[in-house]
Amino acid sequence: MKPRHRRVAPALTAVAMLATIPLVLAGCSGGSSASSGGKVTSITVLDYYNQGNDKKVIGDYLDKCGAANDVTIKRSLVPGASLIQKVLQQASSKTLPDVLMLDNPDLQQIAETGALSPLTDYGISTDGYAKGVLQAGTYKGKVYGLAPTVNTIALFYNKDVLAKAGITPPKTWDELKTDAAKLTAGSQYGFAVDANATYEGTWQFLPFMWSNGGDEKNIATTKTAEALGLWTDLVKDGSMSKSVVNWTQADVNDQFMAGKAAMMINGPWQIPGLKASKVDYGIAQIPVQSASDTAVAPLGGEVWTVPNTGDSAKQKVAAKVVSCMNDAKNQLAMAKLRYTIPSKTSAAEQFGKDVPEEQVFVDLVASARARTGELGADWPKAATKIYTAVQSALTGQDSPADALKNAQSSN
Repeated sequence: MKPRHRRVAPALTAVAMLATIPLVLAGCSGGSSASSGGKVTSITVLDYYNQGNDKKVIGDYLDKCGAANDVTIKRSLVPGASLIQKVLQQASSKTLPDVLMLDNPDLQQIAETGALSPLTDYGISTDGYAKGVLQAGTYKGKVYGLAPTVNTIALFYNKDVLAKAGITPPKTWDELKTDAAKLTAGSQYGFAVDANATYEGTWQFLPFMWSNGGDEKNIATTKTAEALGLWTDLVKDGSMSKSVVNWTQADVNDQFMAGKAAMMINGPWQIPGLKASKVDYGIAQIPVQSASDTAVAPLGGEVWTVPNTGDSAKQKVAAKVVSCMNDAKNQLAMAKLRYTIPSKTSAAEQFGKDVPEEQVFVDLVASARARTGELGADWPKAATKIYTAVQSALTGQDSPADALKNAQSSN
């Protein structure tokens, strides 16, 4: 997720409301019908890339793909937290866009309503994508969305600070605890994460839980308690600030750039700011409990979909635009401009060669897990339980085991 997680996931109430609306979508198009033989001259697009570099790059490539298919793109932008509510309103008023972008964990919930059409119906190939990418875009065995670029999180470290302390990036939890304690001095903490009470906090905890064998189907297990115990121990011994329960990923990055954290968990979208700050940073895999364990990271990124508008001609053209956005060359170009990773394996491998500093992310994305891979549309409930338990443990209300047990038993 270049998180919308940075763009915090939509409220569950909106999704629940959407699921109750019968989507009788025949003839529901956000523009004049072109299915009666007329030439399609424009299509509508809805996304939440409404700021800065993301807004420009995505806009440029939408226009490029529109021009390649002889149509004008009429683009609407909304804040990330408002997207699902907007989709709800459009479904109700029969004005769904021709192309809809969704944060990948939200696809399951929207596909469940019948609002989307399978991309394979339009002959779009799903070959060459990483497993997690297809998982994120799949609902009940059919692919409804594809992400041109994706992202995940890794360990960022201050090269100068670690070098002065004679420390190399930690690979195991024991090394992380020892190094974080050694790097904590004055106003500088050794380690920083985002542990706030949102899906963003869950997103940051997942690598620790998953890499240790924890599972979202039941978080009240020893494996997940061990992962939460690691975070709790880091706060207790002062190696990590108590304020992490309130920090966003942007806050964590600010702490790192200000020299108040020697290491942090964050994503590649922070790289432009890091470069501008002149911090000499490095990127490494997230530490795992044992050296024999494999790092498992969550897959972030947005998928592009074709809603069922009832206008077959426009849907076909919309699918061509989605396919164009997912062309390997376009993926590679957009990834370089947006500090994300191409979702096609071949393009990602080329990206690693062209941008070696992000090879860690390329490696992680290759085996990254979709958050909805196991629970589908029920993922948000599990995500809420996870961040609730993290908050309870880090604030000292409950032990890690009790926090997880209480959260798991909640509705």
